[in-house]
Amino acid sequence: MPGVMTARGLPSMTALGCETHNFSKLSIAMMRSFSIATAASVRTSRCAFIVMMCWPRIRKMVIVIQVRLKNMTSILCDNDNLLGFWYPVARSVDVMAAPVSAKLLGRNLVVWRDGNGTVSALPDRCTHREAKLSLGYVKDNCLVCPYHGWEFAEDGKCVRVPSATEGIPVPPKAHIEPFGCQDRYGLVWVCIGTPKAPIPDMPWDNDPKFRRLNTPVDTWQCSATRMVDNFLDITHFPFVHVNSFGRAQETSVPKVELGPLDDHFFGYSYEVNANNASVGAIASGQSGGVVHRKMSSGFNLPLICRSTIEYDTGLSHILLLVSTPIDDVTSYFTFVVWRSDDFAIPSDEVLRLDFMIGAEDKRMLETFDTVLPLDQTSLVSVQADKCSVEWRRQFAALLNG
Repeated sequence: MPGVMTARGLPSMTALGCETHNFSKLSIAMMRSFSIATAASVRTSRCAFIVMMCWPRIRKMVIVIQVRLKNMTSILCDNDNLLGFWYPVARSVDVMAAPVSAKLLGRNLVVWRDGNGTVSALPDRCTHREAKLSLGYVKDNCLVCPYHGWEFAEDGKCVRVPSATEGIPVPPKAHIEPFGCQDRYGLVWVCIGTPKAPIPDMPWDNDPKFRRLNTPVDTWQCSATRMVDNFLDITHFPFVHVNSFGRAQETSVPKVELGPLDDHFFGYSYEVNANNASVGAIASGQSGGVVHRKMSSGFNLPLICRSTIEYDTGLSHILLLVSTPIDDVTSYFTFVVWRSDDFAIPSDEVLRLDFMIGAEDKRMLETFDTVLPLDQTSLVSVQADKCSVEWRRQFAALLNG
C-alpha cells in the first residue's frame, strides 16, 4: 500500500496484510459474479431449451395473433389497391382561405384552395423540417410552411426558400409529390394514388328540378366497412330507426334481386312503409302516420353508397352516402341530398329526418371496434343480406388485386 513502507522500501507486513485482504475480497466478488453468471447461463440454457422444444406451438400462436390483429386493424391502410380511388375529406365551403388538415388511409394530408379557386392536396409535411403545412397559410397561390416560410405551388413544387441566396436553385428533393384533388358535389375529393376509376356520376346535380343539400363532414369511431354494410341493409330499420321512420316497417323482407341500378351503382330496389311523424312529414311533404316509399340501395366500389327514395306524390329524395377511411377503425362520414321539391322548405328542416337517421346509425356502429370480416364464413348471413354479401365479395376481390 502506498505510504506504508519499511526502511528498505519494501511493503510492511501490515500493508501486505491489507493487500492480501483486499485481494481475497476481490477474489470472492469475482467468484460470486462467476457463480451468478453461471447460474444465469444455466437458466438461459434451460429457457432456450424450453423455447426450442415449444417453438412450433409458440410460432403458431404468434401467427394467429398477428392474423387476428391484422384482421382487426390493418385491412385498409396497408392495402395499396385502395389508393387509386377518390374519397371526400372535407366540404368545399370548409376549404377556403386557410389550409385544412385531413387524414386518409393513415396518411396525413393538407387540402387548400388558391386564389383562383383551385383545390389541391399534399402530404401534410414540409420537406425541410417536417412541419405541418396545414398550420401554414396561402400567399400568391402558394402554400407557405409556418416554420421557415418555404412556399409550395399546387403541383407540390417548392418555388421559394426564403433563406437561400437569390439565384440559388431549389433542391430537387424539396418538391412534394401531390395527391389528386377534385371539387365535386360540394365536397373536396382526394386520390392518393393513380386514379383507377372516376367519381361516380350523380345526374341530379345538373338537373334544375333538383336542389343539392350538403352536410358537414363528421368523424365516426368505426370502420368504413361497417358503415357500407349498414347503408346497404334495410332489416335494421324497425329496430335501429324506431324513433325516426322505422316504426311502421315490416320486419320480413321480400326476396332481394340484385343487379345494376345504372352505369355506376350495383344494388337492389324495394318498397317500404315508413313512419311519418312530424319530422318525417316535413321530409315526405305528406300528412298521415305512414307513407309509402319506393327505394333503392346500391354501392360503387370501394366505399360509396347511394339510396334513392320516391314518394307516391312524385317527390324524389336522393342520398349519396360516403364513408372515408381515416384509418381502419375511424372514418369520415357525410351525405349529400338531391331533392325535387319546390325549394320552399328550408334545407335544415328537410335534413332533420336524415340527421336523426344518421345519429341512430352512428350510435349503433360505434359499438363495433373492428373491421367487418370480409370472408364469407365468419358471419352468418341470410337472403336479406344479399347486397352486403355481394359488396363484401367484390370489395375483398378488389383488396386482393
